[in-house]
Amino acid sequence: MKKILFSIAAILVFCCADAQQLRTPAPSPTQTLKQDFGLSSIEVSYSRPGVKGRKIFGDLVPFGKVWRTGANNATTINFGEEVIIGGTKVPAGTYGLLTIPDANEWTIIISKQTNVTSPTDYKQDQDVVRVKAKPAIQKEPIETFTMQFANVKPSTTDLLLRWDNTTVTLPISADVDTKIMAQIKSQVEGDPRPYFAAAMYYLDNGKDLNKAVEWFDKALVQNPKAFWVYHQKANALAKQGKKQDAIASANKSIELAKEAKNDDYVSLNEKLLATLK
Repeated sequence: MKKILFSIAAILVFCCADAQQLRTPAPSPTQTLKQDFGLSSIEVSYSRPGVKGRKIFGDLVPFGKVWRTGANNATTINFGEEVIIGGTKVPAGTYGLLTIPDANEWTIIISKQTNVTSPTDYKQDQDVVRVKAKPAIQKEPIETFTMQFANVKPSTTDLLLRWDNTTVTLPISADVDTKIMAQIKSQVEGDPRPYFAAAMYYLDNGKDLNKAVEWFDKALVQNPKAFWVYHQKANALAKQGKKQDAIASANKSIELAKEAKNDDYVSLNEKLLATLK
């Protein structure tokens, strides 16, 4: 009897040890999605269920009920800086990302709750913002629930929720311009002064070109050999319609670029000059 019990115990130990070593893929693998945006980033953490031959919206994911927007754990979204969603300012921080799907309209919720895994956990008084979104039907079905950022621009982006034949879009924006303008105001009064960076922001964002040219000139006082500054000054002058001044600045840039053996800027200036004839 002792021998039999010993044999059974040995088998159980072997089986348990073997089970502990067995690893299989998660049915709904998790993903952390990070997108640089504005002056910081947005990070989404969620689980990705598959269709697996099932009817999704209106069945597996019921209409009219709060959905964790994924599987397994709660879905969270972290904003590295204040953003604007549906006209509401959302402070930097981590929030729950919840949805209420419906046939013709979804409700997307940013919540203070970061642990909602079922409708019974949800408390509406913890909402930070709610927005309505129209679901779009896509031609090619998406097997695995997918979130992705699209149309990423300096101050706006879209978070897409895509699964089966449905795509829902959450627009997100940030007041980047106010923050950068405050930085420029603060830093151009400091030392060293970022005249070139400030001028480039003005040039690229349709702001005061006279101020941009003034700052390009101050950047050239800091570094008289800066052929790239002369080139951008020429671009600003060309936008102002000051062709002769732009030509002079572009030619100066070519001269300095040749000294520095920088063929790229020689070419850039030649292309600019060709537009000024």
